[in-house]
Amino acid sequence: MATLLLTLFLSILYITSSTGTIGINYGRIANNLPDPTQVIQLLNTNGITRIKLFDTDPTVLNALSNSTISVIVALPNEHLSSAAQNQAYTDTWVQSNILPYTQTTNITAIAVGNEVFNDPNNTTSFLIPAMQNMHASLTKYNLNIKVSTPLPLTVLGNSYPPSAGSFKPELIETLIKPMLHFLRETNSYIMVNAYPFFAYAANSDNISLDYALFRDNDGYVDDQNGVVYKNLLDAQLDAVNSAMEVLNFSDVKMMVTETGWPSVGDVNETGASEENAAEYNGNLVRRVVTGGGTPLRPDDHLNVYLFALFNEDLKVGPTSERNYGLFYPDGRKVYDVPLSLTAVVNGSTVG
Repeated sequence: MATLLLTLFLSILYITSSTGTIGINYGRIANNLPDPTQVIQLLNTNGITRIKLFDTDPTVLNALSNSTISVIVALPNEHLSSAAQNQAYTDTWVQSNILPYTQTTNITAIAVGNEVFNDPNNTTSFLIPAMQNMHASLTKYNLNIKVSTPLPLTVLGNSYPPSAGSFKPELIETLIKPMLHFLRETNSYIMVNAYPFFAYAANSDNISLDYALFRDNDGYVDDQNGVVYKNLLDAQLDAVNSAMEVLNFSDVKMMVTETGWPSVGDVNETGASEENAAEYNGNLVRRVVTGGGTPLRPDDHLNVYLFALFNEDLKVGPTSERNYGLFYPDGRKVYDVPLSLTAVVNGSTVG
């Protein structure tokens, strides 16, 4: 028995040191969510050690104090213009929103804006100078915190096949290249929001649900390089990897800052269901924590943040927007998925 336990421990230790990581987005566009201190208890109970916020709410950052949970915080899009104009603004922002928490809360990165390229307020021109000023302010206060910005897949002009992935031409010189250069120089990573659900819902006649949900399937062969893809997320991420390689930035690492599947959707949102959401998220977690990167970057283990912790009842848009959560506001699971390596090893069920 002792030998068996030692073998299991060593195998878990090996997996932990050689695989990717799972975190979760903690959005709060709702009027029925629990107090942040209760949320931290929920995270601890479920073995979640990484979260991503969409702001720097002090009640949340204080609740994270002296916990084992690391956090990515955000500068919202509406601050980009001010942050881009001069470093004095980001100095003050860091003083107010970061410095008070750094001694007790593990802030690992700042997301400057979110999907800025989709922002109807046209804030894209402010993005690069805002990122530069934020990094300068962090350096000024001797803070080793990464700076990046989450990108939607709509920054790609082509994503099929994955080996032919490319950025939209009109974005390359003014935004993409300066951003990738900044990420390389600061040893940061590109943040990508990738949703196979959107691709499947828009093209379910041609995309297999098995392929989208990480089920067993025949896979897709990229006819440009012969690489076989067994799931849609890998193909999406490698389209981004290919786009970076074309611009000679293949050394920039990637983090998946959002991905998920809704448990409820409108009639025209094909594939939105509790069963499919459970399969997507459950199979994704298993795929991440049991090793390996994408076919084009097999040695770069995946670091993924699921979307999202809770269903958010005040979000606008289609029904799916309010139903990405893994938990109801009262703490009950919408469906059961393993959220840590321990849960995977212990055989947490899905469904």
